Amino acid sequence: MEFNHKSVLLNETIENLNIKPDGIYVDGTLGGGGHSYEIAKRLSENGRLIGIDQDEDAIRAAGERLAEFKDKVTIVRDNYCNMDKVLKSLGVRGADGILLDIGVSSYQLDEAERGFTYKQDAPLDMRMDKRQSMTARDIVNEYSEGELYRIIRDYGEDKFAKNIAKHIVEARSVKPVETTFELNEIIKAAIPLKFRATGGHPAKKTFQAIRIELNKELEVLDESIDTITNLLNDEGRLCIITFHSLEDRIVKTRFKNNENPCTCPPDFPVCVCGKKSKGIVVTRKPIVPSEEELQENKRAKSSKLRVFERRL
Repeated sequence: MEFNHKSVLLNETIENLNIKPDGIYVDGTLGGGGHSYEIAKRLSENGRLIGIDQDEDAIRAAGERLAEFKDKVTIVRDNYCNMDKVLKSLGVRGADGILLDIGVSSYQLDEAERGFTYKQDAPLDMRMDKRQSMTARDIVNEYSEGELYRIIRDYGEDKFAKNIAKHIVEARSVKPVETTFELNEIIKAAIPLKFRATGGHPAKKTFQAIRIELNKELEVLDESIDTITNLLNDEGRLCIITFHSLEDRIVKTRFKNNENPCTCPPDFPVCVCGKKSKGIVVTRKPIVPSEEELQENKRAKSSKLRVFERRL
C-alpha cells in the first residue's frame, strides 16, 4: 500500500527549521517522509538528513520517496528516544535541526490490519514497532478494570471512561475481545445514546488511549526531549508537532524548563543552583493549522507545533 500522507503543518515546520543547505537535520518520526522530502530538497550535496522510524513499513515507504536524494539521506529503524545513540553510531556530533511529529501516521491508520483504526475491522494490534510482543489485544483483555479506567480517562480524556472499562471487563468475561469492531460495539454500548450523536466516533478516544499506553508514547516523549535538545548545535532548532493535549503539555513544560531551568527561590538575588539555560522557546503560543489546511486535511485538526532554539 502506498503512503498517501499529507504532512501536517508542513510549511510552518520547514520555515521554523531555518534550513541551512550544508546543515545536518534529523527527522525522528520519518513516517511517509513528507517532511523529510521538503528538508532534503533544500540541502546541498554537503547537507545531510537522518530519518528515524520504528515502523518497518514507514522505513520502506520513506526509502522509496527519498530515493532521489540517495547520498544525502540515511534512514535508521529505531525509536527517536535512542536518537543520541543513532547519531553517535553515524559519527554525527550535533544537528542543526530536529523534527518530531508525534502520534500515529496516516499510513498506519489507513492500513486496516495494523488495528489502529476503529473504521475497519481487524485484529487488535496497534503496535508502532511490530518487533514488540505486546499488542492492544493484551491491554484490552488483561488490564484490570481500574487500569483500563485510568488509561481511558487520562489518555483518552473520555468522560465515560469508567463505564467503558466496566463494559470491556464484562464482555471479555464471556469471550476474549479480538477485533477492532468487537471493541467498537462494547464502547458504543457503554456510551448513552444522546452522547453518541455528537463529538465524533464513540470509540475514537478509547482507541487513542490504548494506542498511547501500548506504545508508551507519553513516557517516550517526556524522557526524550532534554536529551534531544542537547544534540542541537548552536542556533539549531527542535520542532515538535503534537495531536493531543497531554503531549502538548509535556512539550510546553520541557521547553519552558530548558529555557529557564533555575530552581532557586524567586527572592534570591543571584542564581546559585548553577542550572544554565539551553536556549529559547521560539513559539510562545503553539502554531496551529490554517483554515485552508484544515479543509484539505481533517487529520490536522488538533495539531500544534512548538519550536525551541538551542543557544550554546
